[in-house]
Amino acid sequence: MFLNTVLVVLTDLAARFLGNTVFRQHFHLLLSAVVMFGPALSLWVSQHSVFAKRSHFLYRIFLRSGWGWTCIFVGSFVFLLSFSIRRSLSLSIRHLSRLGVAGGLWLGFCKLLDLLENTTGSCYEPLLSGPEVTNGQPMLVLREGESKSECLKAGMLWRGYEVSEDVFLLCLCCLLLAEETAVFGPYLSLGGISGAPLRILFLFCVLLLWLWIFLLLCLLAYFPQFPTQLLGGALGCLSWRGLYQGWYRLGPSWYCPGRPGTELLNTKTSSAEVEDAQLSHDHCN
Repeated sequence: MFLNTVLVVLTDLAARFLGNTVFRQHFHLLLSAVVMFGPALSLWVSQHSVFAKRSHFLYRIFLRSGWGWTCIFVGSFVFLLSFSIRRSLSLSIRHLSRLGVAGGLWLGFCKLLDLLENTTGSCYEPLLSGPEVTNGQPMLVLREGESKSECLKAGMLWRGYEVSEDVFLLCLCCLLLAEETAVFGPYLSLGGISGAPLRILFLFCVLLLWLWIFLLLCLLAYFPQFPTQLLGGALGCLSWRGLYQGWYRLGPSWYCPGRPGTELLNTKTSSAEVEDAQLSHDHCN
């Protein structure tokens, strides 16, 4: 009983915060500021910290499978919420298709970014000994005719026009989580039934959102790479704006899954309350 009360209080507070108009309208600006000024944290953090190692378990377990973790928790939450309200498998699949669209967009951009780096890059062989080594920094000798895969397999360095895929993914996942979970607040305000499984999934989504923000700060502070990280963040924000602030506003149809909460934010309440909550949610979007 005590644990259930704690769960209800925490999820109610989180739902109210994520569904707040100020948060909804300014979260992307906050994320942009983090990406722009986050590298300045490298002046204060210690390079001997455990987070300064790429082998840290948070990077290995979560960052390398960031999209998978996001799909598992957000997909479960979206499906359970939509299916518990409407009992319609087709409607639940339509809402889940937003994750499929975002995943396809992410994979497509990753392929394009790899192609860009391969096209604009060159292979360099470091000279680790001899008079060319100064101040412990080896001289790099250009090796022509090498592909990226061949270059890296030979233990050499590949330098090309790069956009940070990690920052791109984290920014996209943060914005997607904020959009998909924001519907829970208006749903609760309409008196929607929410059992422990739904609240637990929502809480996991909230924790995942803060984890992605924390990992984003770690990458910017311990592994600053300007301007590749800035370009990755910009690409993530543009992807979110194109989907959630652009295409999904067209409304549900055969070519558009619609915004989060579409055909869900109406329970057994008065029509005026339903209309007010829907208008409030639309305004936030």
